[in-house]
Amino acid sequence: MTRLDLYTLPAGLPVPVDDGAARHLPGRRMPAVMLPATSGPPVHLDALGPGWSVLYCYPRTGRPDVGPPPAWDDIPSARGCTPQSCHYRDHYAELRSLGARVYGVSTQTTDYQQEMAARLHLPFPVLSDAGLELTTALDLPTFEVEGMRLLRRLTLLVRDDRIEDCFYPVFPPDADADRVLDWLKERQ
Repeated sequence: MTRLDLYTLPAGLPVPVDDGAARHLPGRRMPAVMLPATSGPPVHLDALGPGWSVLYCYPRTGRPDVGPPPAWDDIPSARGCTPQSCHYRDHYAELRSLGARVYGVSTQTTDYQQEMAARLHLPFPVLSDAGLELTTALDLPTFEVEGMRLLRRLTLLVRDDRIEDCFYPVFPPDADADRVLDWLKERQ
């Protein structure tokens, strides 16, 4: 069995282009949607609480013993969910010191996400939008591959349950947490 390197981004990945699919998000209130979490109770997205919440949305995490969908690396911004999650993990204490809560979001099931969250030792919950409730309520950009509807990589910066800003497209994925940190520091 071949183990895949999910932690390193290969050279030559296609750079995503901003197609405008997330321009409508800044200023929107978070919808009355409740999503299951890998740890703790479900999260009410319209009641995240005062202060900052960071929701980094990603297509899907892989497993070291299961290959990705065909031509996965050819889809702009598809590859990199594990490095992105690891960088949020590594910067979690600094994000918390700035008053930000962190959530990962994908359309994978909670059972699938729990394996990844445990393997990567994530100190924050990952939310499952397998029913596409958040995706539909906010009209988040998606793509389809092998019958799966997946989120395009984007990051929502939420303050007091209103989206203040949205990073889209996110590339490279392993620089997203650094960009969020810089953005939050500018607002201190």
